[in-house]
This record gives sequence, C-alpha cells and structure tokens, in this order.
Amino acid sequence: MSSQKETRVDAVVVGAGFGGVYQTYSFKSAGYSVRCIERAPTAGGVWYWNRYPGAMSDTESYLYRYSWDKEDLLTYPWPNRYVTQPEILKYLNHVVDKHNLRESMQFNTSMESATWDAEQNLWHVVCDTGDVFAARYLVTAMGALSEAHFPQIAGLNSFAGRLLHTQDWPDDIDLTGKTVAVIGSGSTGVQLMTAIAPRVKRLVSFQRSPQHSVPTGQGPVSEEERKEINANYDKIYEKIWQSNSGFLTNESDRPMSSYTPEQRQEIFEWLWQQGNAFRFNMSKFSDITTNEEANRETAKFIEGKIAQIVKDPKKAKALTPKTLYHRRPLCDTGYYYIFNQDHVDIVDLRETPIESIVPEGIRTKDGTVHELDVLIFATGFDALEGTYARTKITGRDGHTIAEHWKNGPSSFAGVSMAGFPNMFMVFGPQGPMSNGATVVEVEVRFIMQLIANVEKSGAATESGAKKPKLIEVKPEVEAQWRKLCDKEAETSILKKATNSWIFGTNVPGRKPIVTFYFPGLKGWLEITRKEAEQGFPSYM
Repeated sequence: MSSQKETRVDAVVVGAGFGGVYQTYSFKSAGYSVRCIERAPTAGGVWYWNRYPGAMSDTESYLYRYSWDKEDLLTYPWPNRYVTQPEILKYLNHVVDKHNLRESMQFNTSMESATWDAEQNLWHVVCDTGDVFAARYLVTAMGALSEAHFPQIAGLNSFAGRLLHTQDWPDDIDLTGKTVAVIGSGSTGVQLMTAIAPRVKRLVSFQRSPQHSVPTGQGPVSEEERKEINANYDKIYEKIWQSNSGFLTNESDRPMSSYTPEQRQEIFEWLWQQGNAFRFNMSKFSDITTNEEANRETAKFIEGKIAQIVKDPKKAKALTPKTLYHRRPLCDTGYYYIFNQDHVDIVDLRETPIESIVPEGIRTKDGTVHELDVLIFATGFDALEGTYARTKITGRDGHTIAEHWKNGPSSFAGVSMAGFPNMFMVFGPQGPMSNGATVVEVEVRFIMQLIANVEKSGAATESGAKKPKLIEVKPEVEAQWRKLCDKEAETSILKKATNSWIFGTNVPGRKPIVTFYFPGLKGWLEITRKEAEQGFPSYM
C-alpha cells in the first residue's frame, strides 16, 4: 500500500459515465462524502472515448436520459429522435454541473488498485496520480464496453499510415480525401462508415460477419411531439418500469405463426418504415429471438431489403448474412445505400480473408494489397474482463477479482460479488438485458437501498461508536444467480451467434459466459423488490 496520507471519504465511485454520475449524485444527495474518479478529462464515460464520426445512441432521445430529474426531462433540448455522441457528452456534463457534482469528481485519474481492509472495514483505493483514498464503500461504474479489442492479425504494427480504433478516436484526424479501410461491421462500424462515406476518397469495408440492420427512423422531433411526450412523462416511465426492455415500444405476446404470411409481410414493411431495431424485434412478434422459424423469416425480409437497396450484385452478396438474425439488434441511417456509390467497396472476408497488415495497407489471401491512408478498427470491446483488467481489486482474504472471475465474470444481479464486502458494480455481469439508461438507474437505486438498510443499525465498537455492518452477498446466492442467467439464456437465438461479446466469445481464448439476465428489466425489478421487502436475505 502507498505510504502517502489517505483521504477519508464515505464512498469512492470509479467512472463518470451514466452510471457513475448517478451514483455520485445519489451518494451526495444522501449526505455521504464521495469522490468520483474518472480517467478521462471530463464526465462522459464511454461517450467521451467513443467520439468516432456517426456515434449515436440507438435508444430514442426522450428515454436516453435520467428519469429522476423531472424538470430536466421537461426542459432539456433533444431536437432529433436519437442523440449523437456530442449531444450525450454535453448532456452528461450539464447534469454534473446542474447538480454541483464536479466538486466531488476528480478527472485524469485512474484507479490502480483497491484493497479491502478487514480490520477497519474500509477500501483502500490507490490512483495513478498518487492519490490514496480510504472509503467505506467502493462502487465501480467503469462500464462493460470501455476497453478496445484488436483482432489478432499478423503485421498489425507494421502499417505505415494512420491506424485507429473507434474506442479512442483522435481529435486531429481528418479523413477528407483519404483512402480508408474499416475492419468491423457491428453497430460501431455501421455508424462510422455511413458517416464518413461522403467525405473520403475511397472507403473499403473488410467484413467478416455481415449483419441484419434496420433503419433508425432518425429525424427531427416536432414541437407538438415534444409537448405530447412532456405531458405524458409520468405515464411513460410507469410503462418503462413494467417493461422487459426499458423501451416504451409495445412488447408483443403474439407469435409470428398467429399471422398469415401476407400479414407478416405487411407488418415487416410497417416496422421497416417506422424504424428502430428494438421496435422491429419486439413490438409485433413475440418470438423473433426464441423461435428459429420466426427468426429466419425476419432475416429473410431484411435480406430482401438489402437486395432491393444495393444495386451491385457482388456488393449485395457480400452484405447479405448467411446466418440467423442472432446478434445485437442494429439500426442505421442509410448504411446499405452507401454501397451504391462507386468509391465505397467491400471485401468479403468469408471468401477472401486478411493475410496480414503490411506497410502499404492490407494484404488478402488472394495476394491483393489494398493500399490505404487510414486503417480503422471498429472491432468492439474486450467486455467486462478487459475493463476490470486495468486495475487490481482485492477483496476478503487476498482474493482478487481476477481469481473470482477465473471461470468468467459473475455477480449477483449485476451489482454484488461474494468476497468483496461493501463493493458494488454498476452494469456488472449478469445485470438486466435492457436499455442501458434504465439499467444504471435501477442498479444504483438497489445499491442505495442496500446501504440504507445496513446503515439503520450498526455493531457497537469498544469505544461505543457504531460500526456499519458489512454488505456482502452470499456465495451460494451468486452461484444460483449465474445458473439462473444461464438457464434463462438457453432459449435465446442470440446464443447461436459466434464472436459475440454478449456471450464473451469475441475475444479468442475466453470462456463463453452469459453476461446478462435475459428476462430483462421487469423480471430483475421483481426479484430485487422482493429482496428489499424481505430484508435482503441474499446478503450476509
């Protein structure tokens, strides 16, 4: 441990994204002294680091914000249906300043280690700045998707041009007139390529796994629409907390087989025109993610749209998935249309894999060298494990989080781990599969309920002062929760996807795991509500 004098606080929060900002606000509002540390120079979390062109939330604007500030819900501007990265970053810093949270935050600071002291019932947190904190409570809100993943490609460091990853986008890059390659075609790659296509000289997508994407429905929100939403915010959130997905969209209970083939096509077309991948997946058919026949029909409709939109048969073939519709839902603002432009091309890595990166660009197995100015990796994240690998967290009896996760990340309800007293996670493993903005709110509220429960009473010390009880989930409860999450995911067609971060298979060598509680928000809230009503029996 560092010999530097420690600063005593009630709580340390690690990360100042959506979760960390709300956790800091909650501690401060409850009267606790709190220090939030953030490695970026300002609040924003994932929305600070992911500054690539086209970065945008796929949750509609009126829901991608905090529900707990009603006045802000009614007054803060969101002119379009979806908010872009600069708008989200501005919004989060607005919340920080409005509620005077910046005084409790320390930027350009990373946690190097956190160690539990069983004698004092404190966490000792050491930072790369030399700062050391001693806190009763430690909350990690570092996000699941914050550590860039690079694929293992020979010659990766030999490229003579500019090599970038979307997770760490530089401010000084200008792609105008450049020959650019993008590796990766998930949500990030789709957003990026759609945004940069108009400005580059040439754009080449190196695509291993083409995906099914539907329109976002992005566009301006009229004054009348905004007034209607404002007038109904209370009802909107009543429905949100009763939903599985954390979205207002209808969650259908009718299987696809209950409609005629003609009706299905009419519904698909209506959904396509409306936009939003979550609406497309959930609002009319109940079994797209659980019934293979329904899933294949959905995939076939989207593949038909690709064939209609993309005029070049070779490009259309490369863009057409040969799999089920079994990945994270994607939506776009014109992705397929960019391939109708002569300067936008695609290399199908299923047919012509990458052999190596060379100084000039990318060499494929057929011997072709694709000469490039800029090479961009939109290859996603080393989810959860990569995020927590940046620091060493040591709990009871010297047990580290790396040891705890030797068989893959686990927790109870996404917030607590056995052997790590008074430590909580926001958006940890096996939390509800739902709209992220709602997930962080319910998890922070549950954390504060846990703390309030133990703070009501305390064990008397020899001096007569009360020492707060510890909050530690029982090992058997954590194990049972992981088994429950595994069971709930069994029927999901998403499990058939390869190289999916949702199951930890996008990083070679990682053990497949279920990273979410698949029943979603409503089921999670019912379980944690009962937990609170019964006095938190899952905790020691």
